[in-house]
Amino acid sequence: MHEHTILEKLQPSLITLNMISQKMMEINRFIKLLSVLMFALSLCMKLTSVSATEVRCIERERQTLLKFKHDFVDEYGLLSSWGSEEVQKECCKWEGVLCSNRTGHVIFLHLDASLPFGRLHLKAKLSPSLLELQYLNYLDLSHIDFGGSEIPKFFGSFMKLRYLRLIDSNLTGEVPCELGNLRNLHTLNLGYNDLRINNLECLSHLSSLSYLGLTGVNFVNQTSWLHYITRFPFLKELDLRDCQLPSTVSSFDIFTNSSLSYLSILDLSSNDLTSSFTFHWLFNISASLTKIDLSYNQLEGPIPDGFGELIFLEELALKNNKFHGGIPKSFGNLSHLYSLDISYNELNGPLPDNKKLNEFHPRGLGLPSSLQRLDLSSNKFKRLPEGIEKLSELRVLVMASNLLDDTITESYLSNLSNLTFLDLSFNSLVFNLSSDWIPPFQMQEMQLSRNHLGPHFPNWIRTQNSLGQLDISFAGISDVLPDWLWNMPSLKYLVLSHNNIRGQIPNLPSNLVPLGTVDLSYNNLSGPIPLFLFHYRNLQLSNNMFSGSILHLCTIPKGISMLDLSYNQLAGELPNCWMNISDHLIILDLANNNFAGKIPLTLGTLDQLLVLHLRKNNFVGELPSTMRNFSRLIMLDVGDNKLTGNVPAWIGTHLTSLKFLILRFNEFDGIMPSTICHLNNIHLLDLARNNISGRISRCLNNFTDLVQKNSSSIKDTGSLEFNFFYAPDDFYLDNTFVQWKGQDLEFRKLLRHLKGIDLSSNKLVGTIPQEFAALKGLVFLNLSRNHLTGNIISNIGKMETLEWLDLSRNQLSGEIPNSLADLNFLGVLNLSYNNLRGKIPSGTQLQSFNSSVYAGNIQLCGKPLAECPGDISNGSTTDQEEGNSFEEDDGFITLGFYICMAFGFIIGFWTVITTLVLKHSWRHSYFNWWNNVGNWMYVTTTVYLRRLKRKFLA
Repeated sequence: MHEHTILEKLQPSLITLNMISQKMMEINRFIKLLSVLMFALSLCMKLTSVSATEVRCIERERQTLLKFKHDFVDEYGLLSSWGSEEVQKECCKWEGVLCSNRTGHVIFLHLDASLPFGRLHLKAKLSPSLLELQYLNYLDLSHIDFGGSEIPKFFGSFMKLRYLRLIDSNLTGEVPCELGNLRNLHTLNLGYNDLRINNLECLSHLSSLSYLGLTGVNFVNQTSWLHYITRFPFLKELDLRDCQLPSTVSSFDIFTNSSLSYLSILDLSSNDLTSSFTFHWLFNISASLTKIDLSYNQLEGPIPDGFGELIFLEELALKNNKFHGGIPKSFGNLSHLYSLDISYNELNGPLPDNKKLNEFHPRGLGLPSSLQRLDLSSNKFKRLPEGIEKLSELRVLVMASNLLDDTITESYLSNLSNLTFLDLSFNSLVFNLSSDWIPPFQMQEMQLSRNHLGPHFPNWIRTQNSLGQLDISFAGISDVLPDWLWNMPSLKYLVLSHNNIRGQIPNLPSNLVPLGTVDLSYNNLSGPIPLFLFHYRNLQLSNNMFSGSILHLCTIPKGISMLDLSYNQLAGELPNCWMNISDHLIILDLANNNFAGKIPLTLGTLDQLLVLHLRKNNFVGELPSTMRNFSRLIMLDVGDNKLTGNVPAWIGTHLTSLKFLILRFNEFDGIMPSTICHLNNIHLLDLARNNISGRISRCLNNFTDLVQKNSSSIKDTGSLEFNFFYAPDDFYLDNTFVQWKGQDLEFRKLLRHLKGIDLSSNKLVGTIPQEFAALKGLVFLNLSRNHLTGNIISNIGKMETLEWLDLSRNQLSGEIPNSLADLNFLGVLNLSYNNLRGKIPSGTQLQSFNSSVYAGNIQLCGKPLAECPGDISNGSTTDQEEGNSFEEDDGFITLGFYICMAFGFIIGFWTVITTLVLKHSWRHSYFNWWNNVGNWMYVTTTVYLRRLKRKFLA
């Protein structure tokens, strides 16, 4: 009974255990089934991986690619994954190659050699073997140098091609008509080559084309180019920059049966298009245009209102044309326009009656509220155009280089909350902003040079936490620099030059300063240069009153690229740790200070240096031999110091890039090394005021840039144009001092035109080398104050560009060569104190100089000096005939004339006498004639006297 009771009590538990057991069995079965499924799945995956290892690449196409690589000069390993090894057998995995998943054919070949910072300069050949790749859909061989070859005609056989890009590939010749066979082509870009199109109709069959880029392709006499362009019905983007497009309209209607309704982007910049041609068709070609670029053409007159009808327009560039007037009101209809560039035109806008910016004008600015970028720089605006202050979406505003003379107030800027870039430089604006004003914007770049922001430093700038670039040079600031300026977290480019900023700069912690550019030149800053400033990459502190030493340079980390400390009061020796200062210093200018001692040997470790100025200090000793490492040096100026020793021969053998060599006003001695002639690129050779002896080298015709007229490898601005981090191209404008026409002058912007040789005030002997005549590009030559002998070179007239010639205070002899009168540009001449003789050659130039030019040559004569002794003066004859009605000046009657006349009379007389003596018949006739004459005279006289006597007697 008791057991039965226990079983009854355990029965529910047993049932539960039974159920659990059944569940466990089901779970085990499920796990087994799952294991089977997992095994099957893994088996499938293995099978798939096995099949994936199979080579899909078609062998003949692989061999074609390898042949192409064989003709490929690949120094950068762009095709390093291409190979014949077993592990590289799958060409579908090669760099730039894609194959069809279905057929295995190569359908994609992308070998663009461009990089974000340039190109790889790869070279290759276009082989017909590429024809094996018949299934190509995409082909891009841009930025590969094909050596000036033509586009192969077989490119027209890639019938499946949809994309063809051959940008900047050094291709020449004619665009082949065979490309017109590519009926499936969607994109064609042949820009930046030396190509021409002789028959644009060939390409008009590309009916599927949506992008056409032909930048730089010459449209030779394609007067109907516009007609053929409109045959691309699906064209969305058209790039015809710099194509020399003819500005003529064809005789037929270009829009007949033609439509470019899909055209969205149109670039016709740099084509010299005229207004009469362009605006005849532009506003009707497509209503879908979103971007138009007509920059660098010859468009003139008012900007047409028709632009306002292109309601989908987002970007419009009319830069560098000849538009005048204002901006049409119709632009207000362009609700999608966010970028407008009309810089470098002649816009002046409507002139208001007063300076109120919100005054109504009958034809004012029509600026849509959607504008984010507005560039009106380099025009002729005299007032800030109305409506700009209401553009709340504006991010970029550029109105530099106008004639603006308005006043900028807080209210004008209060609505521009999105402004990040502001350039109002090179105007005459006055900023009337309170010191505690908090702007609504956070600027990233401000260019306000040559406006008036002073006299106090603009305190509102401290609120601009995102400011990266600030230029307030020439701003009339007469104040001290605030400490907060150096704590701005993003500031990497700071230009405060040409103000009247005074005081000392505190020595702040260096970790507060990011690497960048600082220009504090042309101010009145004083005291020692704080160490933290040397952490900037480009530092320009010239023309201040900084003093003290720069020995603490040894403690700064490497990184400085340009250091200009010229025209200060710095003193002491230079540090001897230049190898620790920088690996890439390219400009070092320490001129016009009080540095002393020897030039340190470690200066020669700066092997990247391009410009070195140590002029006008107190350096002594010789030029260190380590300076021969300056193989890239362009400018070497160590003039006006106390340097000694010979002019180093290694200057000519190692510094072969030199264009300016200035060693003047030192104590160099010895002979001029012949290796100087290896400086083929030299523009200025100045060794004046030293103790150099010996003869002038006769190899000066090796100076290539001086032999050629009007040749220069230096840019027009005179700037050496180095690209600095956050610095404009002309951030450093190089300079040098030379004696020009008797005065010491500084050359900056005219530096490229400075071509001359100055060897004056030395101890040179011998004759002037005839090789000087080959220097046809020479502008000045000064050989004065030496001991030169011999004649002035006879063919000096070949130096056609010579403007200044000084040969004074030598021992030159002989006559002045006649060819000197052929120097039409000669403005300064000095031949004084030599032993020249003879008559000064006739010529407008030579007679126009003051007589002091020829002083000290006692045997010289002729204008402007006294006339030569042999000259005949007609002064007395003129005085005798002063009362006559006219004055005769017979230049034919000269001393030679009288001598010839006497000589002729004597010869004629004795010829007659001799003939009469020797020839009897002539003698008889001669005396018989005189006898008859005597008889006639006697009879006539007798008869006349008798008649007279009878008359008186009667």
